[in-house]
Amino acid sequence: MARYDHLRLVRLPEQLERRKTGGGQAPVRDAPVHGARIRSELDAVIETQKRRRRPDAINPSLILRVQMSGPLLEQEWEKVGLTVLSTDPDRTLVLFSTTDDLTEFRERLEAFSLGVPEGQKGPSFAAFIGGIETIGDVEPRDRIGLRLKEEGFNSPDDFLADDPYRLDIELWDLGRRDQRTRALEDITAYVEARGGEILDQYVGPSITMVRIEAIGALIRTLLTIEEIATIDRPPQPDLEVAELLQLTLADIPPFEPDGDDLPVIGVIDSGLNAHPLLDDIVVGSIGVPASLGTADDLGHGTRVAGVAIFGDLRAQLATPALTRVARLASARVVNQHGRFDDKRLVPSLMREAITTLNGRFGCRIFISSLADDKHVYRSAKVGAWAATLDELARELNVVIIVAAGNRLPRSGRRLDEGVTDYPHYLMEPENRLFEPAGALNILSVGSLAHGEGLDETLADDVKGRPVTLAGEPSPFTRAGPGAGGAVKPDVVDTGGTMIVDPLTGRMRGGDSLATAGVLTLHHRYVDQLFTTGSGTSYAAPLVGSKAAQVLRRFPTASANLMRALLVGSARQDAAALARMSPLGDDALKAVCGHGRVDTERAAFSDDARVVLYAEDELPVDHFAIYEVPCPEMFQTGGRRSIQVSLAYDPPVRHTRLDYAGNKMSFKLHRGCAPDLLFDHYRKRATEDGRHPDLEGRFTCKMEPGSNDRGRNSVQIGRVTFVRDSQDPDPFYLVVRCEGGWATDIAPRQAFAVVVEMALETEVRLYERMRTRVRVTA
Repeated sequence: MARYDHLRLVRLPEQLERRKTGGGQAPVRDAPVHGARIRSELDAVIETQKRRRRPDAINPSLILRVQMSGPLLEQEWEKVGLTVLSTDPDRTLVLFSTTDDLTEFRERLEAFSLGVPEGQKGPSFAAFIGGIETIGDVEPRDRIGLRLKEEGFNSPDDFLADDPYRLDIELWDLGRRDQRTRALEDITAYVEARGGEILDQYVGPSITMVRIEAIGALIRTLLTIEEIATIDRPPQPDLEVAELLQLTLADIPPFEPDGDDLPVIGVIDSGLNAHPLLDDIVVGSIGVPASLGTADDLGHGTRVAGVAIFGDLRAQLATPALTRVARLASARVVNQHGRFDDKRLVPSLMREAITTLNGRFGCRIFISSLADDKHVYRSAKVGAWAATLDELARELNVVIIVAAGNRLPRSGRRLDEGVTDYPHYLMEPENRLFEPAGALNILSVGSLAHGEGLDETLADDVKGRPVTLAGEPSPFTRAGPGAGGAVKPDVVDTGGTMIVDPLTGRMRGGDSLATAGVLTLHHRYVDQLFTTGSGTSYAAPLVGSKAAQVLRRFPTASANLMRALLVGSARQDAAALARMSPLGDDALKAVCGHGRVDTERAAFSDDARVVLYAEDELPVDHFAIYEVPCPEMFQTGGRRSIQVSLAYDPPVRHTRLDYAGNKMSFKLHRGCAPDLLFDHYRKRATEDGRHPDLEGRFTCKMEPGSNDRGRNSVQIGRVTFVRDSQDPDPFYLVVRCEGGWATDIAPRQAFAVVVEMALETEVRLYERMRTRVRVTA
């Protein structure tokens, strides 16, 4: 197959502010009655918090929990001096005020309560005040975190007064960093004054945390402090430990020349040991904290690194020469027991590890096969770990790849269900993603099986039963969706499988049965060169290996372009489609995301498939239009398709239901002039009149639809044509940026867009397209 450079997508030279659409309406209220009730609820909350405050603890602040019946109207709350801290799916907001007066809010409440003024159709501020359902307090029990609740801690009284607890405290995002720092200092001083110990602190772009050790009596008091959002157990990673696999050095082919342009992959894991297949491409290793050292006692980090550098090592060993796709840097973040440092916060560990590897060694691709096995992502909000990775991906312009997490689906009396209930158990609530795989700006990776997993002895024995065929979802892989209903995992790749073994009463993977696992490097090469393992831990670095090949092809590519190319190239394995189709399209997407990355498709165009791309940015609430040429041969000649991939990295705040601070979307049009599109989408002044309608025939109906695509920071839309078209050349792609809560802190949003045009017939489409646009490598 021919390999060609991708082409540049041309943006039309006009930039206009987009027009906006409104939300719903507040219910009709009896203004005096409703106003009096809201006033009474507000007064009660303020009095409760005044009684609960301890002047010796921290400066008093007012935290309100407000439930709305219509739109959340965040801008209205901001206008009356309240800061939105959190939003929830039940239309609840958590609001912050530095004073109890709430003068401006009370003025609007009073105006509403007076009823309908003369000459008006409704009470003053009816949409705002009328939309308030209730005003209440954030109770101490509301601050108890998910992990503690799973252990049975449902109220402050569940903390035994004299028992010690090691816990993470997260503060509300109270505004500027200096404000959050002062609040954190007040809390830490309060804890230390009462005999507690401060182990670590973290103040990030929006996350403020402290890890403490304190007795239950103090924890009960901390649960009453308004500035505290949650108190929870620290997260701990989920690691697999592999057995030895007997292979020898004589089996290893020679290396292909590496070249001087290999990108650097950063592995955030259990460390890295010396290995003859890695030694000359390791650019550096660190420990976070430094006291951990860099050696890999567990072996997990070395195994992950082996897959990242070699990809499918089993296939490579069958070739005349081994190819390494990247250089390597390592950050050890767990101890010899596979645990994070007891005194360090996970967000601060991640920030230090990733920023250090990026700054010191130039890493632009990061792999983390660690997950918090106590935090199953069931709600609409991700945790601080995920939010920190999203922040780092945006700040550093890097690609962060994480594993979806693993689950042992069946054992004991239910062992047979490992076969009979597959793949239904993949959709069980207990099988949702582990933190941080629900994050938005990173790539999370699920696992596909490489085969049945039986060895020679089990293949002829009825006792051992396979669960999967090659290309089907692995029995242990976890399912999405992610933050805000986003498609997660983004993609899948080979991570091994499991078999049902009645003799042991459990399902066995690559850690105990070599044929069920992925081949990789052993961390003690003197004893053994290779080992195997099963898990999303090995699927994630395989995607990292593919990302390195694409980055080598596009060394200056932004992280957004990398994600758009990788996810846009993904396709579902036929075996996964067949196995998951009885469960429906939603199940396929929840388990397999967009499918398996195709490196060739991501990196090259060919004769009958042309890829055009652009890296760009927009001010919030603006739009851009790109011209997509359409040669005559693409208007006729059978089945043909266009796919658009849009990737952007919005600011995030994990306490909010609208996790992403900005939103982006796209539509593909054809058959109309660009002037009509500019006039249709632009913001119009009153004197301009109503915006012109855009007939439905001018808009290409892409799948999935715009509502489903809009939940993701990597959006994919496809349209297929089978009939000949008389519409004129070209297509026009409209990309829109919608400002949210981050408009002030992020007034411009970077993004990348990739358009793939493909014909099923073998015609020279690329040659026709190249004459119209500029070629770039």
